[in-house]
Amino acid sequence: MIPTYDLNLLVSLDTLLTENSVSRAAERLGLSNSAMSRILSRIRETFGDPILVRAGRSLVPTPRAMALHETVRHVLEGAEALRMTPKAPNLKQINRLFSIRANEGFIFQYGGKLIEAISREAPGIRLRFAIKAEKKPNMLRDGQIDLDIGVLGESGPEIRIQTIQRDNFIGVVRADHPLCSLKTISVEDYAKAQHVSVSRRGLFTGPIDTELENLGLKRQVIAVVTSFPSALSVARSTDLIASVPEQQTIEARLNMYSFPMPVQTKAISVSMMWHPRLDLDPVHRWLREQIRKLCVI
Repeated sequence: MIPTYDLNLLVSLDTLLTENSVSRAAERLGLSNSAMSRILSRIRETFGDPILVRAGRSLVPTPRAMALHETVRHVLEGAEALRMTPKAPNLKQINRLFSIRANEGFIFQYGGKLIEAISREAPGIRLRFAIKAEKKPNMLRDGQIDLDIGVLGESGPEIRIQTIQRDNFIGVVRADHPLCSLKTISVEDYAKAQHVSVSRRGLFTGPIDTELENLGLKRQVIAVVTSFPSALSVARSTDLIASVPEQQTIEARLNMYSFPMPVQTKAISVSMMWHPRLDLDPVHRWLREQIRKLCVI
């Protein structure tokens, strides 16, 4: 079995070997002479050595104590370094790979901007974007990914979470779509049109359809795709309406016609999620800050 040592005992040993005096060591540590003598007895028992012995009126260290002193000092300095707040890293010298799980819409809108921002300050950092096949936290726990970005799903109680963006759905059609001529697109206009929907599970109905049903209306979903950029690509070359988050699709819907949703939909909260073992990692914190700056709430 590997022996364990009380860190306070090592502090006392260092002080005793520095002062070579029980009374001066007691004064430095704010203890009584008797308490310091008891600690010296514990030290002798722990290390199996007298540590300090009489030489006339003084105490002198044994050879074993002299050999221990430097090692004990290094241990205490290391413990102090662990306690202190880590220094800001030199980003120019960092070489690390971060795996980020995010949906295609986030990557389409922010992937290039994030890479550009990182490359300016930390050219040695590389990013690997992982597919968002599931929302379970096991990949964060197992270290398969370093950061999870998206709408909050299932997360363990230990997972750290920060909301980075709030978004709302809008309707989008091609620039010369018949709906573009209407001053206001009503909920009836919206329901009568044909639609492309987004579902990673291939579902033809969702929250929008539930809200329409509450109004006694039903839309016709012609196609289902797995991402918002894909939905916009379909809408760009057809008469279909794509209903997508506004902020995450700015780039993907350039030169298309966008309009407020005529049916009520819930706001979307986009979050970053990470495991607590990376919470205080200075480079991981810096990466999270770059993402937060891009996705202003």
